[in-house]
Amino acid sequence: MFVDIANIYVKAGDGGNGKVSFHREKYVAAGGPDGGDGGRGGNIVFKVDPNLSTLADFRYKRKYIAESGQAGGADRCNGKSAPDLVLSVPKGTLIKEKETGRIIADISDDEPVIIAKGGKGGWGNSHFATPTRQVPKFAKSGVPGEALDLILELKLLADVGLIGFPNVGKSTFISVVSEAKPKIANYHFTTLVPTLGVVSAFEGKSFVMADIPGIIEGASEGVGLGHEFLRHVERCRLLVHVIDVAGSEGRDPIDDFNKINSELVNFSEELAKREQIIVANKCDLADEETLKTVREYFESKGFKYFECMAAIAEGTNDVIKYIATALDRLPPIVKYEPEEAPQEDFTVQKARDFTLTVEDGVYIIEAPWLLKILETVDPDDYESLQYFQRVLHSSGIIDALVTAGVKEGDTVSVYDIEFDYVP
Repeated sequence: MFVDIANIYVKAGDGGNGKVSFHREKYVAAGGPDGGDGGRGGNIVFKVDPNLSTLADFRYKRKYIAESGQAGGADRCNGKSAPDLVLSVPKGTLIKEKETGRIIADISDDEPVIIAKGGKGGWGNSHFATPTRQVPKFAKSGVPGEALDLILELKLLADVGLIGFPNVGKSTFISVVSEAKPKIANYHFTTLVPTLGVVSAFEGKSFVMADIPGIIEGASEGVGLGHEFLRHVERCRLLVHVIDVAGSEGRDPIDDFNKINSELVNFSEELAKREQIIVANKCDLADEETLKTVREYFESKGFKYFECMAAIAEGTNDVIKYIATALDRLPPIVKYEPEEAPQEDFTVQKARDFTLTVEDGVYIIEAPWLLKILETVDPDDYESLQYFQRVLHSSGIIDALVTAGVKEGDTVSVYDIEFDYVP
């Protein structure tokens, strides 16, 4: 089964909790706090598996949750970090955030990509010992791992895409010029899935060609099968537009060409600007007058035009040689750059959930939404700290601290940041 789009939920592992522990040893009085830190939660990692060609594995399992880090132990023993959860996908898979549609990563090479980061482990109570707080009876909880609803979208990695109406000979063409073996029959939509084939033009020169299932009029609006596969043309460096020059099914080849290009424009204007060459197939079934009319039309439009009979491999070599030469001057296969997440203005007055606990005079704030802010806060930068302070005010955290009885000089702890409260 060919599956090229899937919706899944992923959650990285939570950080392990810090340990509250005190050293106990014979003849050692007041050994002091020795609670260890929790381990980091496992990341969600995506990597390419060259043996995969579809996203079918994600059709039946839709939730992927990494392990949490181990809690800290006594004697300053830190908890073990959890292993990463590695998910394998076909080369060319785009990972998008479901809510916004932004591209998080393009899995197009062999480098693994971390999509959701595991939470940091919480500090053990040994971190909180000070000359005035020698017996801290509290530790920090682990930071929650990132959770995301994702859309996985496969866009085939091919240098050349074969486009055209159904039954014009695209499958026959790719079967002749490569080792691909698509199902071929004399009826519409024989090809139900994109077919990839490696074409050897001449010694040391090869490229990947994709036979895209029949795109018809209205495809960009969901008509027929082609709309499901238009995305696979987007990466192609060169489009080979195959037409039935003989009009063997009662259609006009020039009209077919214009209709397909109209669908490309409706789907993506950038895609429509991609270089195209015209391959007029089934020339043996066309009369000389028709061949001349079609040839003059496309040449007058500036298209590189070829005539062939794919069924007997007549004229296909000229097409392949031209493609191999053209690819040398064309840009590489499109790779999509990750898009930055929209930055929310956290200084705007807005009710936000948080928890406030007081342990041994330390005011501990926990709020998952603060984690992204803390990643950008530089404790050594005055403006950065001012921004952080505005966030604490606008979210109601400062008011909650005052209500809880915080005094000047008291310690406030927000995950990895600790500071003395100043009114």
